[in-house]
Amino acid sequence: MLGRSFAALAMTTAVLAYPAPAYAVTLEQKLAALAAFTQPTDESAAAWRSAWADQASWAAYAFDWSTDQCSASPDKPLGFDFTMPCTRHDFGYRNYKAVSRFDENKAHVDDAFLHDMRQVCAGHQGARRRVCDRLAWSYYQAVRRVGALVSGDRLAGFM
Repeated sequence: MLGRSFAALAMTTAVLAYPAPAYAVTLEQKLAALAAFTQPTDESAAAWRSAWADQASWAAYAFDWSTDQCSASPDKPLGFDFTMPCTRHDFGYRNYKAVSRFDENKAHVDDAFLHDMRQVCAGHQGARRRVCDRLAWSYYQAVRRVGALVSGDRLAGFM
């Protein structure tokens, strides 16, 4: 796990150290950026939020930034705002599918989703936090199970 975290941090640092090129990027460059933006770490989440806020700088990568947030599931169940975790999750799914690398990357994209939801839950205390953590776990289990069964961008109206 430590090696994976270090590798993700190194990729994030490398991606953020240089502005996005003004020309078409290689598949390897796109995969490196995707890996940096979809890890279950604080550094990866911060890198993705920065890119999300400045999508024009990443135009050469031809990323799919579209999202339906949490699809048919509530974006803010019981008032816990999972909108951005769902948005980053959509980004990972859509972009790995677009480069035909979804199967080998699905697990870490799902793990990043859980990480992001747990960050939302960390802003709560006591019983509210326990409820939030349980909801996050339920959403995570749903994408782990259903996401593997459904092709395309939407999870058949489930998630």
